[in-house]
Amino acid sequence: MMSRVVLFFKREVVLVVSMILALGSMIFVVPDKAYAGYIDWHTLGLLFCLMAVMAGLQKMGAFRMVGDWMLGKVHDSWQLVWILVFLPFFFSMVITNDVALITFVPFGIVVLKICQKEKLVIPVVVMQTLAANMGSSLTPVGNPQNLYLYSQSKIGVGSFLVLMLPYTVLTGAVLFAAVFFFKREKIYGFCETSDHANGRKKSEEIISKKDLLLYAVLFGICLMGVAKILPTPIIVLLVAGSLLIRDREILCRIDYALLGTFVGFFVFVGNMARIEFFRMFLEKMIVGHEELAGILSSQVISNVPAALLLSGFTQKWECLIVGTNLGGLGTLIASMASLISYKQIVSVYPGIQGKYLICFTVGNILLLALLMAAATIIP
Repeated sequence: MMSRVVLFFKREVVLVVSMILALGSMIFVVPDKAYAGYIDWHTLGLLFCLMAVMAGLQKMGAFRMVGDWMLGKVHDSWQLVWILVFLPFFFSMVITNDVALITFVPFGIVVLKICQKEKLVIPVVVMQTLAANMGSSLTPVGNPQNLYLYSQSKIGVGSFLVLMLPYTVLTGAVLFAAVFFFKREKIYGFCETSDHANGRKKSEEIISKKDLLLYAVLFGICLMGVAKILPTPIIVLLVAGSLLIRDREILCRIDYALLGTFVGFFVFVGNMARIEFFRMFLEKMIVGHEELAGILSSQVISNVPAALLLSGFTQKWECLIVGTNLGGLGTLIASMASLISYKQIVSVYPGIQGKYLICFTVGNILLLALLMAAATIIP
């Protein structure tokens, strides 16, 4: 029993920390009716629905099938790396950075093994992680903190896209150019001769068109919630009800720890905002430095908690959006999605932790420095 508790604490560190902070803050602010106002039920509801839909599509192998099809066009190592990197870059804009990395990092490792290009596994996984973290920054549904900040800020979808577009385009250009530093080598008959091709054909056969249509419709309904066309309670009922009827297992695949983390930080931030000394201190530290505060705090507590914390003490939403998205670069915990890549590659290659961390840190710092410099000239 004790070992299970320890394992849970190790696996869900951010959730545990958020709950400890929430419970600790209750010592200073006794629970009352105001607590109900702390929780952003709109964000939690949409996040639940989006995670459910993405879990369903991932279970079907829909994203992998697209990747398999694209790899059928590969003829050399440059094309291979571009596809493996830009799959999570573009997919993360709609399926979140977490799902993109869960799907395409192990996919990339398998493909590199088949092509006998395992020497590229460290730089490719690092680039996939950078791609997913910054590709997801473009849209309100790309990652949890964007969904929350978008909901709080009341800015339009178009304004959000325009705000983050320069950083996303610059990241894409850097990743594209970085491939030219790889040695270009021919890959002969990859999809025609490998077992991977047989797996691709089988995956295409087992995907249910009815399920694919269902999840496509549910995703469209979620987007209507993001655009504030449909109320969130109706969307939750439609998504949860559909899954209860069609595939209850998906409801077990949702990251409830992330939802719990949101609740814990909502309570903590709500209570701290009611403590005059703490509120004034944080406002003094943050106001006028929102972007930098978002970047620096993300390095220590990751960008989702940073967004939740800082949003309680400033109304400069655009600066927070940019700061917490750029803040996903840097340390391994700056974006919790980065841990997904780390766990995936280390589980396959347990002896390369040091090399991977060095490559990861250097790549992140260089890209973060470039984007921070760009932020000084982007209006």
